Amino acid sequence: MIKILFIWKVDNKLKHYLQERLASVNNINLIFPDNTDEENLLSLCSDAQIIIGWRPTHDLLKKAEKLSVFINPGAGVQHLVSLFKEINQTRQVHLINGHDNSYFTAQHGVALLLSLTNKLIPHHQWMKEGKWRMGDKEAKSIPLRSRKIGLLGYGHVNRQINKMLQGFTDEIQFLKNDYTEIAELHDFLEKIDILICAVPFTSKTKNMLKMKELKLLGKDGILINLSRGQIINEKDLFEALQKKLIQSAAIDVWYNYNPIQDGNNRKYPFNYPFQNLDNIVLSPHRSASPFDDLQRWDEVIENITRFANDDNDPINIVDLDKEY
Repeated sequence: MIKILFIWKVDNKLKHYLQERLASVNNINLIFPDNTDEENLLSLCSDAQIIIGWRPTHDLLKKAEKLSVFINPGAGVQHLVSLFKEINQTRQVHLINGHDNSYFTAQHGVALLLSLTNKLIPHHQWMKEGKWRMGDKEAKSIPLRSRKIGLLGYGHVNRQINKMLQGFTDEIQFLKNDYTEIAELHDFLEKIDILICAVPFTSKTKNMLKMKELKLLGKDGILINLSRGQIINEKDLFEALQKKLIQSAAIDVWYNYNPIQDGNNRKYPFNYPFQNLDNIVLSPHRSASPFDDLQRWDEVIENITRFANDDNDPINIVDLDKEY
């Protein structure tokens, strides 16, 4: 019997979905603890072969001596790489990341792009202020058919975005494997004026887009970031927008996820006043919404089924050397 331990309080709706979809897999035991305190999880994990959750402790992984697979139900695994490198020095534990939110993230990315090109935010604000039918003089739309779109990274998210944008333009390029090679990256950026960034966050991609790279987009350049804030140098991004070195940006991922509340009860997840700029759309890292869509767990279900059937080909296993 394969013991599968969930290390957070799983709500009943998801619990029932998982149980129903895995009902035909006979040799598994799904453990949904009501008490997810570390002490209780440690008492449950020693014979677990699969653990599912987001932030396992070192003690939990060490105690789970029979663990073969840890499934992180989300795309970001940077916070887990060093931990699993250490664990894998003495035994083999596969780390798996999830991409079932890629469709939602892609849809959000396209929405952010269209909000910029169609100037939805300023016209919405003018309407709220009673300013009826402000026109092209104040903020005109940008036809996508006249723009060259570049997809930085070509994983699950940007592949979905490519499909979604096919009806708008056929001027879509992508940089798949060579985005950390400076020459290839610069050549790519010189050929496009809309950049959609969806690369994994690793030690090599941190700060890969700095002022020089942003300037290559040109003054008509539009930037969408769906990966992690630290892919783009924060100071350079702010200055490029403030000085209109690029036209605009829509950002869903940020730099400080524990912001301190200011004197006016406001929290900003960044260190520069992006909120004062008029050429940016601010999105609070919600591209994976809706979080209650149960189909996003189908990939987890598939991996459990494969493991139970002795299939040694899991979906989205993390290469710890590449960090994604």
